[in-house]
Formats: sequence, structure tokens, C-alpha cells
Amino acid sequence: MSGMTMTKTDDLKIERVPQTLRTMVLDRMRGAILSGRFQSGERLIERSLCDQLGVSRSVVREVIRYLEAEGLVETLPNRGPIVARMDWPTARQIYDIRLLLEQSAARACALRIDDVTRAQLRLALAGIAAASTEGQAEPALFQATTRFYECIFMAAGHVIAWETVQRLDGRISRLRALTLLTTDRSVSGLARMTQICEAICSGDQGAAAQAVRGHLDEAAEIARRILEQEEARKSV
Repeated sequence: MSGMTMTKTDDLKIERVPQTLRTMVLDRMRGAILSGRFQSGERLIERSLCDQLGVSRSVVREVIRYLEAEGLVETLPNRGPIVARMDWPTARQIYDIRLLLEQSAARACALRIDDVTRAQLRLALAGIAAASTEGQAEPALFQATTRFYECIFMAAGHVIAWETVQRLDGRISRLRALTLLTTDRSVSGLARMTQICEAICSGDQGAAAQAVRGHLDEAAEIARRILEQEEARKSV
């Protein structure tokens, strides 16, 4: 048991104290939640996190506040902070919101498409392709995917909608970690986003909206199956 504990903590510990300590701890904690290292509903005990990360309690508390603002952590009365629970009813709401906002942005982007936006979209898509080889929990993949969607929303002129998406970013990233690179899908996540890109670049508003729906419908179904299986295992 002690050997397992050492393995779990060693790759979280910050060996040297840099100027950006809070940022490093935040990235490490966020990655641990997105990858499933810290499970949905798991308590986040300050003393244990201090030991694992090798930082002070004040840093841990500050990071937890940031993660709570991102929707990755929630604080319960008499229990303290836990990893925010992600179940299918919650995930379904997120996919419904994404569908409304992303379809609208894709249509508007296709309507306004020009050579500059085409180049930006294809460059962002190439970034996703490069990051996809690094594993589903890699920050580079999430960042590349975020850049792709940011390009669509900004070119569409949907600035307020993008701000809404950003507020959901933590929850969206958790679902992407479940679905983006899974092999259990008829079309890969990268292929789906390629379809979105090409439909927008051709100026076809209807095809762009349909490509967004196809991508999100399949991702939502995969997330539903995974999350319901997880709930079933917990109830056994």
C-alpha cells in the first residue's frame, strides 16, 4: 500500500518553487480532475493535497477557489470541497447549451467566411490533429480544441456566446476527456471537427450546423453511456 501511495503522489509534487507556483498547482489539479485521477464526488482534503503537491495550505485553498469558479470543484456543507459531480443529467444540459451556441456560431461563421478565417480554422484544426496523438487527457489537446472553437465564435461575432462557453470550460473539458479520443464512435472526434471546418470554409451554413449537431449528438451519446455505467458501478 505504501508503494502505491508513493506512486500516486510523486507525479503531483512540485519539486521547486517557481514564481508561478499557483499556476502550476492549478494546472496540476485541473489535469488530475480532467484525467479522472480525482474522481467525481471525491473529497479534496487540504492536508492531503498539501502533502501530495508539496505546497502550503494557503496555495491549496486559493487553487480550490479557482477550480470552484471553473465548475470543477464544489463545496458541500459539513464536507468541504469535493470534485464536482458529473452525471448524465448535468452533462445533457451542457450538451444542449453547446448545441444551441455552436450551431448558431457555425452558421454565422459560414455566412461571414473569408480567406483569413479559412486559414485560421485550418491552422487550428492542424493543431488538434497534432495534439490528438498525445492522449485524451493532454492539456495540449484541450487547448487546441478551444482555439478551434474560439476562432469560430470570434469570426461569427458571437463574443458574448463565447464568454458563456468559457464559463463552462471546466465542465466541457471533463466531457471531452471522456469522449474526444474514444475509439467507441463511428467517426473520430478529429474527423467530426474536420467536417465542421470544411462546411464553414465552403460557406454552407446548413452543412455547418448539421456537422455541429452530428459531432455533439455522438459525443453526448458516448458521454451518456460512460456516465450511466459509472453510476451503475457505484450503486453495486
